[in-house]
Parts: sequence; structure tokens; C-alpha cells
Amino acid sequence: MDRATPNLPSRDFAATAAFYGRLGFAEAYRDSGWMILDRGGMTLEFFPYPDLDPADSSFGACLRLADVDQFHTLCAAAGVPDVRSGWPRLHPPVREPWGGRVGALVDPDGSLLRLIGE
Repeated sequence: MDRATPNLPSRDFAATAAFYGRLGFAEAYRDSGWMILDRGGMTLEFFPYPDLDPADSSFGACLRLADVDQFHTLCAAAGVPDVRSGWPRLHPPVREPWGGRVGALVDPDGSLLRLIGE
């Protein structure tokens, strides 16, 4: 099966693993230069970027979810705040003109994860 895995920055692998761990991601691999987190059929890969300013991050990925509302609820229950600035932060899914629903999760390093569902 073909698949793609986003590569995202991490200022600190332990902090990144802890944040995503609260969202159901488990560490599949880590060494000093790479970390892989899995959750069901989703895989996120991280590279070290200790000097990243989250305000300047332009990294992102789309998470296509079977139940976008359930994942949004999980993120909120994990303490990700529903605010419009700063990081981490969460934006609830809204219906888009094309018919799908899209929300957003911005991680502690400023990476934008679009939460996409039907």
C-alpha cells in the first residue's frame, strides 16, 4: 500500500511525544535525529529543530479523519485550548463550501494540522 507521512519539526522530542501522546499517538521510533508517532492509520514523523520559533513556522499537514468531531473532542479533553492565537491551539470543525468539514490543530511547535472529515 502506498502512503505518505508528513515530516514536521520538533523543538524537543520528549515534549512533542508527550503532547501527541495525549491525542492517542504512540512512539514507534526515536533516535537523536528522528521520531515517528503512530495513531491508527496515521503516522507523523518529526525532525529536530531546536531553534524553531513557532510564530515563524510554516509547517503543516492534513489529517483526514473518519470522525473529525471525535478527534476534536479528544483534543479539547486533552487540554488543547480553543483560542485564536498562540500554540498549541484548536479550532472546531466547520462545514466548507465543498461539503467537507475542516478544523485545525496547531501543535506546540507551530505546525498546522488541518483536521478534515465528512
